[in-house]
Amino acid sequence: MAEQPHSVDAPTDAPSVTSRSHAFYNESLVAGFTHRAFTKAMGFDDEDLQRPVIGICNTYSELNNCNSNLREVAEAVKRGVWQAGGFPLEFPTISLGEVFLSPTSMLYRNLAAMDTEEMIRGQSIDGVVLLTNCDKTTPAALMGAVSADLPAIMLSGGPMLNGNYRGQTMGACTDCRRLSDEVRAGTMSEEDYRGAENGVVRSKGHCMVMGTASTMNSLMEALGIAFPGNGAIPAADSRRLQLAERVGRRIVSLAQEGVRPSRIITRQALENAITLLCAVGGSTNAVVHLPAIAGRLGIDLPLDLFSEISKRTPLIANMRPSGNLPMPVGFQQF
Repeated sequence: MAEQPHSVDAPTDAPSVTSRSHAFYNESLVAGFTHRAFTKAMGFDDEDLQRPVIGICNTYSELNNCNSNLREVAEAVKRGVWQAGGFPLEFPTISLGEVFLSPTSMLYRNLAAMDTEEMIRGQSIDGVVLLTNCDKTTPAALMGAVSADLPAIMLSGGPMLNGNYRGQTMGACTDCRRLSDEVRAGTMSEEDYRGAENGVVRSKGHCMVMGTASTMNSLMEALGIAFPGNGAIPAADSRRLQLAERVGRRIVSLAQEGVRPSRIITRQALENAITLLCAVGGSTNAVVHLPAIAGRLGIDLPLDLFSEISKRTPLIANMRPSGNLPMPVGFQQF
């Protein structure tokens, strides 16, 4: 991979910067008075108002099964923020659930990016943790974050547990289509079809195959905007919450240092992401999302670049749907 100059999990020697939240809470007369009074109405006090304010951008929704564990993940991030001396405040943005949206969640990706960007810009936070998971939530949130260009870390909710039916490992939702074809062909009974339905999606989390969600959440690591393990630690694994705490601690220092996404997501980092995409056999949807992210930074990613990198990059992962294994199997020894 190309050399990457910065990453959110690597310490920097950047000096502390002026706090947006400090200016917000210390405005003169009625502005500062109102900002302090309304925040205290939520049960916080003057000591809290002296801390760096960290926004936790949460795409939790009960109409998005992939992101339905993000309430718990958000609480773990908050613990880390408090531990590091920050002041965490959670806010929602649009949640795009692939299964529940018609005609397609892609129709709303740019709308979600706008929502994220304006909520980051408009609120007096010093840094932000972006909680995402399902296919379009991750690129949408990063598009918004790089445009707002405030210190940020991406954190996914992780893949679901492996599907299982009568000893057969199944991947959501690669096997959904295969099983449906078997029913149409008459090689699988309706009774077995309904039984498999109860075993293919066994927990919260995004699809455990190398589809768009696994791909984009893994590419966040290569971009340097997420911690190692972001793409692969299962949603049901306690290490997901441990990762969330570490992210909470790190975003406080990142905000104090003023290290912004535009400094992390460089041309070299984007080439790293394309290299990883090819190496793991990732979703072709990344060819749509990566140029959109790069475009927010004024960086051109032509299709020829994807072709050039793919020709020199071997496929080293045996992950469904191009391979045989689901995500959690490959992560057991992490």
